[in-house]
Amino acid sequence: MATRQIDDLCVNTIRALAMDAVQQAGSGHPGTAMGLAPAGYALWTRVLRHNPRNPAWPDRDRFVLSAGHASILQYSLLHLTGYDLPMSELEQFRMWGSRTPGHPERGHTPGVELTTGPLGAGFAMGIGMAVAERHLAARFNRPGHEIVDHGVYGIVSDGDLMEGVASEAASLAGTLGLGRVNYIYDANSITIDGGTDQAFTEDVGRRFEAYGWHVQQVADQTDIDEIASALERAREETARPSLIIVRTTIAYGSPHKAGDASAHGAPLGAEEVALTKQALGWPLEPAFHVPGEVREEMSGAVARGAALEEDWRARFEAYEQAHPALAASWRRALARQLPEGWDADVPVFEEGAPAVATRVASGRVLNALAKRIPSIIGGSADLTESNGVQLTGETNFSGANPGGRQVRFGVREHAMGQVTNGMALHGGVRPFAATFLIFSDYMRPSIRLAALQQVPSIFVYTHDSIGLGGDGPTHQPIEHLASLRAMPGIVIFRPADGNETAEAWRIALQREGPTLFVLSRQALPVLGDVERVRAGVRRGGYVVADAESGAPELVLLATGSEVSLALDARARLQERGCRVRVVSMPSWELLDEQPAEYLAELLPIGVPRLSIEAAASLGWHRWVGDGGDIIALDRFGASASEKDIMARFGFDTEHVVARAEALLQRTRANAQ
Repeated sequence: MATRQIDDLCVNTIRALAMDAVQQAGSGHPGTAMGLAPAGYALWTRVLRHNPRNPAWPDRDRFVLSAGHASILQYSLLHLTGYDLPMSELEQFRMWGSRTPGHPERGHTPGVELTTGPLGAGFAMGIGMAVAERHLAARFNRPGHEIVDHGVYGIVSDGDLMEGVASEAASLAGTLGLGRVNYIYDANSITIDGGTDQAFTEDVGRRFEAYGWHVQQVADQTDIDEIASALERAREETARPSLIIVRTTIAYGSPHKAGDASAHGAPLGAEEVALTKQALGWPLEPAFHVPGEVREEMSGAVARGAALEEDWRARFEAYEQAHPALAASWRRALARQLPEGWDADVPVFEEGAPAVATRVASGRVLNALAKRIPSIIGGSADLTESNGVQLTGETNFSGANPGGRQVRFGVREHAMGQVTNGMALHGGVRPFAATFLIFSDYMRPSIRLAALQQVPSIFVYTHDSIGLGGDGPTHQPIEHLASLRAMPGIVIFRPADGNETAEAWRIALQREGPTLFVLSRQALPVLGDVERVRAGVRRGGYVVADAESGAPELVLLATGSEVSLALDARARLQERGCRVRVVSMPSWELLDEQPAEYLAELLPIGVPRLSIEAAASLGWHRWVGDGGDIIALDRFGASASEKDIMARFGFDTEHVVARAEALLQRTRANAQ
C-alpha cells in the first residue's frame, strides 16, 4: 500500500476509535481527537522517541497531553503502537476499573507520563520536565558520553492557552530558553460555549514569539509530512521552546458536526457516527475496527523503540566504564535513593539557644541537605530570602547555565507549583518550591495534582499566621491550614521549633508523595530533648511536657508557634496547682496513621483538651472531643505588630490560662 494510503488509513482508524469509544461510553470528547488524529499520528510514529515495551526507559521523549479531554486520542495511539493497552480497555473507555479513564492518569495507564485534565496544568508540568532534563544533562553528560538527551512533546488546546498557568509557564520557559519543549497547538477555535471568537481573539503566535518561543504554522491539518517536518525543525531548535500551530477542524469528517461546538464534549450520536464513517469510507461495523495494515504499520513503533533504547543502553555502558562514579550517582538519582550520610550535616538546635523562626531553621536545614544531596533543586516565587530557600554557593538555573540549582520562578505561583510537579514527574531531581502560605491559594491546583499523582514535590510556605504582623489581612492566612488539611494524599508539617523542622525535612525527602511545610516568620524557642522531638515528629504528635506529678487533668494541643505559647500557659497553670500536658501536633496526617493505642496514650480519654492554633477552628473538634475547647481564629486578621495582634486575638498566656481554667471548671461541674 502506498505511503499516503496507509497514512490515511491509520489516521482514519484513530478517528473511528475516538467516535466508537465515546459513543459506547455515552460521554467524552470525540471531536478534538478526530481533528488531531494526523498530528498525533505524525508525532507518535515519525518523531517521538519512545519504547512501547518499556514506557519507563530513562532517555525517552516525554509526551504531555495537556488537552486531557482528548484522552481517547492518547489511548488509541498507545494501543496501536504496541503498549500494554488492549482493545478491551478502549471498549471500556471511562468505565469503572478500566485503564482508560476520562482524562489521562499517571500510574493508571502504561505510557501516560502525567495526570492532566485541568487545562493549562499539563502545559506547565511539561515545562518542569524540560527543566529537569536540561539540569540532568548538565550534571551528568560528558563530551562523547551523553546519556541525557531527550525532548518534551505535547499537545495543547485553545483552552490550555487561555488559562493563566500556561501563560506563566510559557513566559518562564521562554526566559529560561528551554529548547527541549515542543508543543503542538490544536487551534480548532472551538470551546464548550462555542467559537473562540467570543472570548479569545488574540494572535497566539505573536504572543508566544514575545515570550521568546520559536513559532511555526501548519496550515493543512492533514499534511502529515509537513507536521512531521515542523516537529523535526522544533527538535533542531535548541535555544528556544517551540510552538507548532496546527489549524484543525474539530470532528473532522463529520457531515453535520465538523467545526461545531457540539462535537467537543459529547458523543456524535449513532446516526452521525454512521454518516461520518461513510464520509471517511469506513466500514459501519464492527465498532472498534482496526485494519490489519494499520496494526502492521503502527506496531513498527515496537521495533523502533527497542532499537532506540538498545542504542542508549550501549551508550550508557560506555559511559559507566568511563565515569563509574557519575553512573552510580545517576542510578541513585533515578531511583530516588539518598546518598550515604545524606543527613549528617543537618543542624541540631540546642535547648537554651537563641529563638529562631522555623523559616530560618528550614533554610539552614535545606542548605545542609543540599550540600550532600546534589539532586535537590528549586526556588521561590520572588521571595527567596523571605522563604529561607537561598541555596548558598549555588548559581541560578538558566538556558546558559542549566547546571544551576537555584530556580528563579519569578512572581508566578501558579506555574511554579506545576513546574515543580513536572520536575518531580520527570525523575532524577528532588524539587522544591516556596512562597508565603497565603499564596498557596494560587497553588491549590498544583498541590492537588501532586497529591493525585503522588509525586514527591516539596512546597515550602512561610509567614504562616497573623504572627507575620503588619502586612495585614491580605497577607495573613486564616483558613489555609484547614483547607489544605482537607486534601487527601499530602502530608503537612507546621513545626514548633528548629528540631521539629529538621525532622520534617528528613521525612519529606524519604516520602513518595507531596509534602508541605508551614513555617513561621517570628522566632520560636527550642523545645528541648532532640531525640524525643525527632521521634515525636515521625508520629505526627507527641508529649512536649507532661504533668509534673500524677496523671494530667488537662491537655493543651498546639502546632507551630502556639506550642511555645502552650508551654508558657502550662507553667502558669502548674503554679496554680493544675496538672497539664502539652502535646505538639506538627502533622495531623502522620498522627492519623498512628495506632489507637498510641492515640489513647497521648490523649487520655476523659481528660479535657484545649487546642491552640492561630488559624481557622475547622477540624480541631475531632481532636478536642465533645467536652473540649478551641482557641482559634475564625475571622480575618488586621494590620498591627506581631505582639499586639497575637494578644488582641487571644493568643497570649493570659487568655490561654483563662480559657483553660474555665474548661476545667466546666469539666468538674459536669462530673458532679
